Amino acid sequence: MKKWSDVEKELFTAEEIRESRLRVAIIGELIKARNEQKISQRELEQLSGVKQPVISRMEAGETSPQLDTILRVLAPLGKTLYVGDLQEA
Repeated sequence: MKKWSDVEKELFTAEEIRESRLRVAIIGELIKARNEQKISQRELEQLSGVKQPVISRMEAGETSPQLDTILRVLAPLGKTLYVGDLQEA
């Protein structure tokens, strides 16, 4: 039986894998911060100006949001993005 990491390497390029992991990490941090602060998606909509259905799709991984959308959602949570060195996958 193959491991997921082997199948993943067969299906995707190294760049696609890195991008996917980065996207998952960013959205994961958004969800974690929202839950820790006990803020609903509806409340985050009011704080960020980003519509709740968009937040829901972001959190479910159903969309690839624009950078400005991510920043607008992170700001009320006291979070931001920064540029750093990539860790090898």
